[in-house]
Amino acid sequence: MSAADSNSALRRGVYLIIASIALGGMLGRILAVNAVDKIEIDKSRTKNGKPLLQRPFLSANDRSRWCTVRALVELGTYQIDEIIAQPNWDTIDMVKRPDDGHLYSSKPPLFPTLMAGEYWIIHRLTGRTLGTHPYEIGRFMLITINVLPLLLYFAIVARWVERYGATDWGRVFAFAAAALATFLTTFVVVINNHLPAAVCVAIATDAVLRIWIDGDQRWRWFFVAGLASSFAAAVELPALSFAALAAAALVWRFPRQTLTGFAPPALVVAIAALATNYAAFGTLTPAYKHKDWYDYSYMKDGRERDSYWRDRQGIDRGEPSQANYALHMLVGHHGIFSLTPIWLLSVAGVATALATHGERLRGMALAIALLSVVCFVFYLLRPLEDRNYGGMTSGLRWSFWLIPLWTLMLLPALEWVAPRAWLRWLACALLVFSTLSVSYPTWNPWTHPWIANFLVYLDWIKF
Repeated sequence: MSAADSNSALRRGVYLIIASIALGGMLGRILAVNAVDKIEIDKSRTKNGKPLLQRPFLSANDRSRWCTVRALVELGTYQIDEIIAQPNWDTIDMVKRPDDGHLYSSKPPLFPTLMAGEYWIIHRLTGRTLGTHPYEIGRFMLITINVLPLLLYFAIVARWVERYGATDWGRVFAFAAAALATFLTTFVVVINNHLPAAVCVAIATDAVLRIWIDGDQRWRWFFVAGLASSFAAAVELPALSFAALAAAALVWRFPRQTLTGFAPPALVVAIAALATNYAAFGTLTPAYKHKDWYDYSYMKDGRERDSYWRDRQGIDRGEPSQANYALHMLVGHHGIFSLTPIWLLSVAGVATALATHGERLRGMALAIALLSVVCFVFYLLRPLEDRNYGGMTSGLRWSFWLIPLWTLMLLPALEWVAPRAWLRWLACALLVFSTLSVSYPTWNPWTHPWIANFLVYLDWIKF
């Protein structure tokens, strides 16, 4: 066995160890997930002498999707009126259709509809529901929907670092960053669209890399690229830019394979997204395009309540200054670089690839830089009410779908960092602070980042 092969086997063993640590951490947090995350938990276990119902669903955001899942399987409808009337199943992320007066989750319905397929099987096999057995079913589905795809993501990153990395140290660092120092693992305890979008971007990127750089033009990779990139766009709107760019690049270089392999699955996903949207809302346009649907009142517990969106509170009122919004999205309280400074190495990686690497890697770096800028500008130019950093969240969650791309761009920078001791120490310091930020929300990712809480403590900002 050659020295190179020996090192490869050793590295893969290290990747397995790191992935095992990440897996154990994710499973432990899922098994502990609970809607009550305060010291007063023991005091709140009973109310008026009766047990207080709790749920492993941590915010209105993820409960909104869970409500749709329950309604589809238990009631055969997208209407969630009966679900939110139950204790601890309330949500603010809902709309009222003016044509029928019913409440619906405001989330795009394709992803919850797919989740409902798994729940339907569980319900049919066991007879149990999320209402009667929220912990058993909820935690099981979190593992199948979040953890298993992340393990696939780890495998993809391991392939990337072996194929495109240049040094042992850089490869191990990049894999450790992917497994332990990004917000993807933070959000594994809640149902969200950002994690599946990121995994799909990774799958599609891997297929494109195989086609474009590795020279493997088999039909299956075009199919995978089309399916994964379109689903990423279906669950995370800005990822449409990624799907469009991937399609354009492939059709330019490989028109026949793209039209026969990439386009059909992408078309199927697009039709499914539109069909489920029409089934839920009676229109092809998503709920958030109908601003009047957020202005309503509804009955709960025998009294009329106003929609939360009639009188937004705190961070949901939006940031009036676009300059401040840009600052805090980059290096402020929700900053990409202040919370997870390992991405500074990705910026350096893009610059390194553009300056020193071959044409193909240069093209990938240019595409990733373009997508990052497009996503940033898209959210910067949103209206006031949408400039809210993603609401109550521990990171700039709208950027999470870019994490696989930024991870890939770590490799050119780490090739330059690895031989220099002082840069290795600096990179490890960036890794420490990134891990700090993604570990800070121990109980619940739907909390403010540590920087935001610190600035509130200093009385420098108010939410």
